[in-house]
Amino acid sequence: MSQKHHQSYQPLPTAAAAMDNPAMSNSSSGSESSVNFAASGLPATYSSQQLVTSDSESMERLRLRGNGINAVEPSGRLSSINRQQWFTVIVLCFVNLINYMDRFTIAGVLTEVQKEFSIDNDSAGLLQTAFVISYMIFAPLFGYLGDRYSRRWLMAVGVALWSTTTLVGSFMGSFGWFITFRALVGIGEASYSTIAPTIISDLFVHSMRSKMLAMFYFAIPVGSGLGYIVGSKTAHLANNWRWALRVTPILGVAAVILVCLIRDPKRGESEGTSHLARTSFMTDIKELSKNCSFMFSTAGFTCVAFVTGALAWWGPTFIHSGLKMQPGNEDLQLDDVAFKFGLITMIAGLLGVPMGSYLSQALKKRYPSADPVICAVGLLLSAPLLTGACLVVSRYTIATYILIFFGQLALNLNWAIVADILLYVVVPTRRSTAEAFQILISHALGDAGSPYLVGAISVAIKNHMSSSPNSPSTVQGLQSLSQVLGNATETITSQASDDLLSFKSLQFSLFSTTFVEVIGGIFFLITACYIIKDKNNATRAALANDLRLSAPQNQKDIFESDCLVICTDIALQERA
Repeated sequence: MSQKHHQSYQPLPTAAAAMDNPAMSNSSSGSESSVNFAASGLPATYSSQQLVTSDSESMERLRLRGNGINAVEPSGRLSSINRQQWFTVIVLCFVNLINYMDRFTIAGVLTEVQKEFSIDNDSAGLLQTAFVISYMIFAPLFGYLGDRYSRRWLMAVGVALWSTTTLVGSFMGSFGWFITFRALVGIGEASYSTIAPTIISDLFVHSMRSKMLAMFYFAIPVGSGLGYIVGSKTAHLANNWRWALRVTPILGVAAVILVCLIRDPKRGESEGTSHLARTSFMTDIKELSKNCSFMFSTAGFTCVAFVTGALAWWGPTFIHSGLKMQPGNEDLQLDDVAFKFGLITMIAGLLGVPMGSYLSQALKKRYPSADPVICAVGLLLSAPLLTGACLVVSRYTIATYILIFFGQLALNLNWAIVADILLYVVVPTRRSTAEAFQILISHALGDAGSPYLVGAISVAIKNHMSSSPNSPSTVQGLQSLSQVLGNATETITSQASDDLLSFKSLQFSLFSTTFVEVIGGIFFLITACYIIKDKNNATRAALANDLRLSAPQNQKDIFESDCLVICTDIALQERA
C-alpha cells in the first residue's frame, strides 16, 4: 500500500472504538494515530488462501489477539490449537463418522433387506433416495436456522432425532414403514451436515482451517467404510440384518452429550469480522446465485455426489455378483465382499482426503486457482479407473480391488477442497445457508436419485435382455458363463442365467457414472476461471460490512472507500 492510503484515515475518538474495530487495533497515538490498515491484514474469509504478505500476516495475529479472539494463528502449527478447539473438532469428526456409518449400513446388508421385503433393485435404490430427499429438503431450513440461532443445540436435536428414528426403523415389519423411518433419518442428519463445517470455519483461519476440514471430511469415506463393515459383520454375528441398524443409535446417545459440551463460536470470529450484519434469506440466495465459483463448484460437487451415491449403494452388491462369475467363487458371501469394499473405502478416504488438502496448500502458493483444478483432475482420473473395475470384475479379483482403490482415492481428493472453496468465496454470515444450498442442489441432482436411477436402469436393461435372449450381448455373456462353469454341463441353469443377467444389467447401468464424472470435471475447470475474483469479492464484502458497523458514523465513508482500494491492490498483487 502506498503512503497516501495510510494517511487517508482519521484518528479515532476513543481507544474503546479502536478496540471494537479489528482493523484498527494497530493504530498509534498523536500524529501517527492514522490507521495503518494495510499492515494490519484483512479478515480471512479466503480460508487458506495467501492474499497478503507474511509481514501482514504477522500483524494480523496481533489484531486477532487485540480483539480477544481465540482463533488459531495463521502459522498453521498444531501446537497453537487449545484444548477447547481440539475437543470441538474431535467431537464434530466423531459425529460425522457415525453419521456416515449409519447412512451406509444398509448397503452392507442390502441383499438380506431385498430378500426380506421381496423387492427388486429399483425399490432397493429407493431406500437411499427417500433418505436423501428428506435430507436435502430440510437442509435449507437448518441452514437458515444455523445462521441465526445456536448451532450447538440445533446439532444436538438433529443427532438425537436421527439416532431415534434409526433405532425405531429397525423394528418395522413392512417395507412402507421401513422406508418412512429411513426418510425421517434424513431430517436429523440435515441439521448436522449444514452446520458443523461452519463452526470449524469460525474457529480456524488460513492453512489450519484446511487441515481441520480435511480431518472432518475424511470421516465421510472412513465412516462409509465402517458402515459396510459394521453392518455386514453385525448382521452375520446376530444372524439378523436388523441388528446392523442398532449400532449407531447407541453411539448417537454419546454424540448428543458431547455436542452439548462443545463451544459455539461467534460467526466470523476467526476472521475478526464478528460485527457482520445478517441479511435476509432471499438476499442470501440471490447473492449466492450470482457467485460463479460457488455455483459451478456446487455443480461439480453434485457430480461427485451422484457417483459416490451410486457406487456406495451398489458397489458391494455389484462386486459380489461379478466375483461369483469366477470359478471357485460360487459360494462367496456378500458380507465378505462388503468387508473388503469397506476396508478399501476407509483406506482410500484416509489417504485421499488429506492428500487433496496437502496438494491444495502446496499448489496454491504458486497457482491461486489450483483448488478447482485439483478437483477436476481427481474426477477425470477416477472415471477410467472405476470403469476398468466394472469391466474386469468377473475375471480378475485383485485387479478389480486395485482399480477401485485408486478410483476412490482420486475421487476423495474433492471433499475437503470443495468445502474450503465454499468457505472462502462466501461471507461468514451466509455460510450455513451456502452449505444448505449446496447440500440441496448436490443431493437433489446427485445421490438422491443415483441409487434409484442406477437400479431402475438395471431393471430395464434386465427386462430387455430377458425379452431378447438371442441378442449378441446376451449370447456372448451366456457363452462366457459356460466357460466359467468349466463346461461341466451343456446347458445353463435358469438360476445361473438370472445371475448373469442381473450382473450384466447392473454393470451397464453403472457405466452412467463415468459420463457424470467427466461432466463434473468440466464444471470444476470452469470454476477455476472465477475463483480468484469471487474470493476477492467475499473478502471485500466482509471487510466493508464489518467496518461500516464498527466504525464511528463520521468515518464510515472513508473506510468503505479505502477498503475498496486495499482489496483492489490485493487483486493486482495476485495477478502479478
